[in-house]
Amino acid sequence: MALGGLMALAVVIASVWTLTDKSPKSVRERFGDGEALLNLSLEALRASVGTDNLNPGKDSAVQQWLATIASLTGALVPAVLLGIVLIKLFALRPFVWRRRASVSHAWAADFPGYARLHADSDHAIIAVRFYNRLDNLSVVDLRARAHLRFLEPSPNDGSLVIYKKWLKVLDEKGEPGDERSWLAVERGAPFTVWIPVEAPVPRLPVQEIQGKDLSASHGAKLLVRLTARTVGMGTEVVDERWFDLEADDFELGRFVPVEANLRKDVWVWRGWRGFDDLLPAEGTPPEPEPSAPAVPPARGSGLAEEPPTTAVP
Repeated sequence: MALGGLMALAVVIASVWTLTDKSPKSVRERFGDGEALLNLSLEALRASVGTDNLNPGKDSAVQQWLATIASLTGALVPAVLLGIVLIKLFALRPFVWRRRASVSHAWAADFPGYARLHADSDHAIIAVRFYNRLDNLSVVDLRARAHLRFLEPSPNDGSLVIYKKWLKVLDEKGEPGDERSWLAVERGAPFTVWIPVEAPVPRLPVQEIQGKDLSASHGAKLLVRLTARTVGMGTEVVDERWFDLEADDFELGRFVPVEANLRKDVWVWRGWRGFDDLLPAEGTPPEPEPSAPAVPPARGSGLAEEPPTTAVP
């Protein structure tokens, strides 16, 4: 589009230049010389991108103005193009998000320890999924954080005030932490941010998250923000996704997994076609963690011991 605009400007400059040129030839003869008109258009195009100059006649004010316009355009175009390239570079968004966040039982999380710990619990967990869509871009040091935004009436004047609450996410050990981090982001492999709800979610919308009751709140939204760096360029990549708790951004159930197969290319792994879908059923909860056996007090520890019972005839 930019090149087309410059070419159109060059043709206009060449046409007006030819029309106002002080030449013994008639206007018809001047415009009939296609080669000369083409050469003048190319010269005007080079001047408009800053690689050449037009030579106006000293007695022609119109040509002086045309040469000035071409020179100014040639000075501005490289800066504008460089700005567009930098904007494209720093506005890089390599991540593709799953269409909705899924809400399932806490025991359906991909961390065995966390799943066993919540095997007998009715608490829920939110899963937010994404993947790196660019084949030729290596991303490292990826970090994910989540926070909750909601509006509630001010206790002073009743006006709506925006509040924000940082949410815990499951870290690499499957334990609640401030952020989830990955050392490297494989090409195409899907990643999941698990956000414990710490409350049951029998139906949507979610009414409570990590101790915050949202039944009286307005405009509640969940934000997941990603930060990472690119290999080679060292450019910081920042992306985020807002999920509206009162809209169609959540669904009950467990997402369809993408099954990793290192013998095949990542884009043909099983499960990609259903990336935005849900499994028909969550499955069955795992066996709960066995409770530690009680240790009897050692003799001489000072703890009272009950005397042995004797059968009464």
